[in-house]
Amino acid sequence: MTRALPEVLASLGNPRVLVVGDIAVDRYKSGAVERISPEAPIPILRVEHEHEGLGCAGSVALIAAVLNAEVTLVGLAGEDAEGETLRRLTDEAGIVLRTVSEAGRRTSVKTRFLAHSHTTHQQVLRVDQESAQPLAPETREALLAIADDAIHEVDAVLLSDYGKGCLTPEVIAHLIAAARARGLPVIVDPKGTDFSRYRGATAITPNRPETLGATGIEVRTLDDAERAATELVTSLDLDFTLVTLDREGIYVRTRDAPGTHLPTTPREVFDVTGAGDMVLAALATALASRATPEEAAGLANAAAGIAVERIGVATVTRGELAARLALSAEGAQTKQIELLEARALGDRLRAKGKRIAFTNGCFDILHAGHVGFLQAAKAKGDVLVVGLNSDASVKRLKGPERPIQTADDRVRVLAALAAVDYVVVFEDDTPITLIESLLPHALVKGVDWKDKGVVGRDVVEANGGEVVLVDLLEGRSTTSVVDRIKGS
Repeated sequence: MTRALPEVLASLGNPRVLVVGDIAVDRYKSGAVERISPEAPIPILRVEHEHEGLGCAGSVALIAAVLNAEVTLVGLAGEDAEGETLRRLTDEAGIVLRTVSEAGRRTSVKTRFLAHSHTTHQQVLRVDQESAQPLAPETREALLAIADDAIHEVDAVLLSDYGKGCLTPEVIAHLIAAARARGLPVIVDPKGTDFSRYRGATAITPNRPETLGATGIEVRTLDDAERAATELVTSLDLDFTLVTLDREGIYVRTRDAPGTHLPTTPREVFDVTGAGDMVLAALATALASRATPEEAAGLANAAAGIAVERIGVATVTRGELAARLALSAEGAQTKQIELLEARALGDRLRAKGKRIAFTNGCFDILHAGHVGFLQAAKAKGDVLVVGLNSDASVKRLKGPERPIQTADDRVRVLAALAAVDYVVVFEDDTPITLIESLLPHALVKGVDWKDKGVVGRDVVEANGGEVVLVDLLEGRSTTSVVDRIKGS
C-alpha cells in the first residue's frame, strides 16, 4: 500500500546518493539595464550582483544534499581556477567531490547575464565555456574506477547527462550494470534522442521535448503520456519512467501497471528552470530510502511544485516540503502559506514587479473595523500579506480566554476576503521574523500605533520600504464585541 507523502518524507533518513555526470560552475551577473549602447543596438547591463553556484550535475547534487542526502559527486573538471571554485562550492555544501582531469579539458562554466527593471527580470545573454571533446580511453577508465569505488558505499546512483562528454554510452552501460548488480536503483536524466544507451536503468525522467525526440510521440494529453511512457518502459527494460510535464506535474508509468498523472498545484508558476533537476534529486533520495516508485514520484512532484515558484535553479528543504505537504493534506486554503515559504514568496513577487503590502494582527472576531482596515492595507500595494498570531501567541498577548476562534478558523475567514492575498501564521509575539523574510514594500498599521513603535519599521525602511498608518473605524474592536456579548 502506498503511504501518505508526509509519512514517506518522515521516513527518508540520510540516504547515500552517488551523482555521476557533467559538472559545471554556474555564474550569474545581474543588474539594471537603463539605456542602449551608443556603439551598437544592444542593452548596457550595469552589473550590481555576482553569484556562483553548482551547475548541471552539480546542481542535482546540491538539491539532493539540501534534502539531507549524503552525496558523492563524480565527474570531469579541469586543473584551473574554475575547478578550484567547484571544490570550494562542494565543500561548502557538504558534498564529496571526486573528479578526473585531462590535458586540454577545462572546467565547464555557464555565465548568465540577468537584467532587471522595476517590473521584470530578464536573461539577456548566456555564455558557455566548456570542452566537449570525446573522453580519452585513460580518462574514461579513471572516471569509472572512481565511480566503481563509490558505488560500494551508496544507496542509489543518479546519472545526470547534460551531453557535455562525461556520460558516454560505454560509461553509462558500465554504471547501470554495476549499480544493478548491487541491487541499487539507478535513475537517469536523459539527453538526446537515442535513449537506447539508458537500457536497463531503474528509471528515466525525460521532459516533453525529450520524450518526443526519443519516441516520436508529442505529449499533449494524458493518453499521449501513457503511450510514450509505456514505450519507454518496454523498449528500454525500465522498472518505471517519469515524464515531466512542467507546470502540469508528472506522469509515472511502472512496468506492471497503467500510468498515473500527478498534477502539481503551485501557487504561481514562475520559472520551470531546474524543475527536472529537482525531480531527479528528490526521486533518487526517496528511492535510496526504499520508497516505492509511486511514493518517490509523489515526493518529487511536490518538491518540483515548490521549485517552479522560484527564480532560477532552486533547492527545497525537507522543512519546506513538509510544510507544503501538510497544507495539501489538510485541504487548506491556497492563500495560506507557511513561514518557511515567506522569503520565496517575497522574492518572486518582487521579481514580477509587484508591490507587497503587509500587516499583522490577531483578527480574532472579524468585524467591520477589520474589514475596512484590510481594504485600506491592500490599497497600499498590489498584494496584501497578513501575518496572523498563532493561538499560543494570542493567549500570551490577550490572556487565557483568547482567542475566541482557533487559528484555522481565523485563516479561513481572512482567506475569504478579496483584499487578502496570503495569510501566514506566526508563533512569536511579534512578526519580526516574518517581516525579515518577506521584506514588504509597505508595512501597514492603524493610526493607534503612531506612538507605540511599529515592530519591523527599521527592517522595512532599511530595505527601501515605508511604514504606513491608516485610519481606523471608530468604536470597533474585538474586545468591545466580546464585552457586549458577555453583557447580553
